[in-house]
Amino acid sequence: MEQSKENAQSFIQLDRLPKSLELVRLEDYRVALEYVDQRKLPYELLRQSTEMWQEVVDAITTLALRGAPALGVAGAAAFVMWVCNDCVFKDKMAALEQAKAIAHSIANARPTAVNLSWGVSLALAVFEEHLDDPEHEIKIACFEFVKKLEADDECSNRAIGAYGAALLPKLDGGCTILTHCNAGSLATVFYGTALGVVYAAAEAGNISRVYADETRPVGQGARLSAWELAQVGIPVTLICDNMAASLMAKGEIDAVVVGADRIAANGDTANKIGTLSVAVAAHTFGVPFYVAAPTSTFDLTISSGAEIPIEQRSPAEVLDPLYEGVEVYNPAFDVTPARFIAAIITEKGVFSPDDIAKACCLS
Repeated sequence: MEQSKENAQSFIQLDRLPKSLELVRLEDYRVALEYVDQRKLPYELLRQSTEMWQEVVDAITTLALRGAPALGVAGAAAFVMWVCNDCVFKDKMAALEQAKAIAHSIANARPTAVNLSWGVSLALAVFEEHLDDPEHEIKIACFEFVKKLEADDECSNRAIGAYGAALLPKLDGGCTILTHCNAGSLATVFYGTALGVVYAAAEAGNISRVYADETRPVGQGARLSAWELAQVGIPVTLICDNMAASLMAKGEIDAVVVGADRIAANGDTANKIGTLSVAVAAHTFGVPFYVAAPTSTFDLTISSGAEIPIEQRSPAEVLDPLYEGVEVYNPAFDVTPARFIAAIITEKGVFSPDDIAKACCLS
């Protein structure tokens, strides 16, 4: 399909995107989490509210809440909901032991995205730090910590967007970008990582069109990325996952930008299943393949992608009902070797995959 470059976008309507989640304060130091139920998109924008940390864990496991940076905040919020709504403070040491158990339960809701355990462990540390304070001060400190995480998330995403936009070639009519899964505003508190790069480039007038892989089997590209891009006014074309290579072969793609769920010390990157296929195709056809992620997605405790735990999900996501004689293999993620990644875009700058440790040392 031959397409000419279209007019670059310089005006986008980011105010049409909702915050994906927000912790709110109620009476008597209680809190609730308000979030977009992403299972309902693109046909219904449904905002849910809950005061129960267990319901947040369920929302995470069922993909009502998803996206690595968003999961970091959601995990911390779920823990703080337990602190503010359920914790019994009469015996502080008993409360600490229960807090560790609750934190473990939340952090293991989804094993691949390291941001989840990162957010929970930070919230637990705040709880421990203030454990000798009066009860209401513990609750206030924990709540304010999550609010800071929310604010920091958007700042981080906007920095990622700016650094990434500067990487893209300056073309008459703007760039054509391919993305896989959803690393947009819905995958963060607000703005996005991979789509944050797109939004920043569009605001600079350097985006012609985005191709969004549908991202089987759950369709995060079809249901979420394409919806986001259409909402803000960026030209978007939805394609099946097996169409990306043919577009690259025809020279229709200027760059690929994806998110990440965990990045190993050597730069190997876990992202939604199908990302590896896109990376191999991009390498074959000389298309730069960029990963956009905050440094909270780095896991320097593991040396390579071979050590990243890969979540196995229900066969029903692939085919429901399943018929007799057929088995289903349904990993939620795959690992892209660092050699296929042109650069990793973070809130601290752009790094080669073999140099990401430097990013973690920057203040």
